[in-house]
Amino acid sequence: MNSKNDNSQHILTTSSNLIGFCFIVLTSLKVLKLQQSTIIDEITAVAILLFMTSSILSFLSMRSSGKYGIRYENYADIIFLVGLLLLFVTTMLIAFDIVQ
Repeated sequence: MNSKNDNSQHILTTSSNLIGFCFIVLTSLKVLKLQQSTIIDEITAVAILLFMTSSILSFLSMRSSGKYGIRYENYADIIFLVGLLLLFVTTMLIAFDIVQ
Protein backbone atom coordinates (compact mmCIF):
# COMPACT_ATOMS: atom_id res chain seq x y z
CA MET A 1 0.00 0.00 0.00
CA ASN A 2 1.67 3.20 -1.12
CA SER A 3 -0.64 5.83 0.28
CA LYS A 4 -2.93 6.25 3.21
CA ASN A 5 -6.54 5.20 2.75
CA ASP A 6 -7.67 7.74 5.32
CA ASN A 7 -9.76 5.07 6.99
CA SER A 8 -8.29 6.07 10.33
CA GLN A 9 -10.97 8.67 10.99
CA HIS A 10 -13.71 6.12 10.42
CA ILE A 11 -11.99 3.45 12.48
CA LEU A 12 -11.43 5.90 15.34
CA THR A 13 -15.04 7.00 15.60
CA THR A 14 -16.51 3.54 15.09
CA SER A 15 -14.12 1.91 17.56
CA SER A 16 -14.98 4.54 20.15
CA ASN A 17 -18.69 3.90 19.67
CA LEU A 18 -18.21 0.14 19.91
CA ILE A 19 -16.25 0.53 23.15
CA GLY A 20 -19.34 2.20 24.58
CA PHE A 21 -21.53 -0.59 23.26
CA CYS A 22 -19.28 -3.19 24.90
CA PHE A 23 -19.54 -1.36 28.21
CA ILE A 24 -23.34 -1.45 27.88
CA VAL A 25 -23.17 -5.21 27.29
CA LEU A 26 -20.96 -5.71 30.35
CA THR A 27 -23.17 -3.51 32.51
CA SER A 28 -26.31 -5.31 31.34
CA LEU A 29 -24.80 -8.69 32.19
CA LYS A 30 -23.92 -7.50 35.68
CA VAL A 31 -27.27 -5.82 36.32
CA LEU A 32 -29.25 -8.83 35.08
CA LYS A 33 -26.96 -11.18 37.02
CA LEU A 34 -26.88 -13.66 34.18
CA GLN A 35 -25.16 -16.87 35.23
CA GLN A 36 -23.85 -17.61 31.75
CA SER A 37 -22.10 -14.26 31.62
CA THR A 38 -18.61 -15.55 32.44
CA ILE A 39 -17.56 -16.37 28.88
CA ILE A 40 -19.57 -13.49 27.42
CA ASP A 41 -18.05 -10.87 29.69
CA GLU A 42 -14.57 -12.20 29.07
CA ILE A 43 -15.03 -12.03 25.30
CA THR A 44 -16.52 -8.54 25.63
CA ALA A 45 -13.56 -7.42 27.75
CA VAL A 46 -11.16 -8.63 25.06
CA ALA A 47 -13.24 -6.79 22.44
CA ILE A 48 -12.93 -3.60 24.52
CA LEU A 49 -9.15 -3.98 24.57
CA LEU A 50 -9.08 -4.55 20.81
CA PHE A 51 -11.29 -1.55 20.06
CA MET A 52 -9.21 0.63 22.39
CA THR A 53 -6.01 -0.51 20.68
CA SER A 54 -7.58 0.13 17.30
CA SER A 55 -8.61 3.62 18.39
CA ILE A 56 -5.11 4.44 19.59
CA LEU A 57 -3.52 3.13 16.40
CA SER A 58 -6.01 5.10 14.30
CA PHE A 59 -5.17 8.25 16.20
CA LEU A 60 -1.44 7.60 15.77
CA SER A 61 -2.02 7.02 12.06
CA MET A 62 -3.69 10.40 11.68
CA ARG A 63 -0.86 12.09 13.57
CA SER A 64 1.98 10.28 11.77
CA SER A 65 3.23 10.67 8.27
CA GLY A 66 4.98 8.34 5.90
CA LYS A 67 5.32 4.61 6.36
CA TYR A 68 4.53 4.69 10.08
CA GLY A 69 1.14 6.27 9.47
CA ILE A 70 0.31 3.62 6.90
CA ARG A 71 1.54 0.85 9.18
CA TYR A 72 -0.53 2.14 12.12
CA GLU A 73 -3.60 2.33 9.91
CA ASN A 74 -3.12 -1.23 8.64
CA TYR A 75 -2.74 -2.57 12.17
CA ALA A 76 -5.80 -0.60 13.27
CA ASP A 77 -7.80 -2.16 10.40
CA ILE A 78 -6.84 -5.70 11.36
CA ILE A 79 -7.39 -5.21 15.09
CA PHE A 80 -10.73 -3.51 14.44
CA LEU A 81 -11.87 -6.46 12.31
CA VAL A 82 -10.90 -8.95 15.03
CA GLY A 83 -12.82 -6.85 17.57
CA LEU A 84 -15.88 -6.88 15.31
CA LEU A 85 -15.69 -10.66 15.01
CA LEU A 86 -15.50 -11.03 18.79
CA LEU A 87 -18.47 -8.71 19.20
CA PHE A 88 -20.37 -10.82 16.67
CA VAL A 89 -19.57 -13.99 18.63
CA THR A 90 -20.72 -12.32 21.84
CA THR A 91 -23.97 -11.21 20.23
CA MET A 92 -24.68 -14.68 18.88
CA LEU A 93 -23.98 -16.24 22.29
CA ILE A 94 -26.47 -13.87 23.89
CA ALA A 95 -29.07 -14.07 21.11
CA PHE A 96 -29.17 -17.83 20.83
CA ASP A 97 -28.51 -18.46 24.52
CA ILE A 98 -25.77 -20.92 23.56
CA VAL A 99 -23.81 -20.61 26.80
CA GLN A 100 -25.44 -22.63 29.54
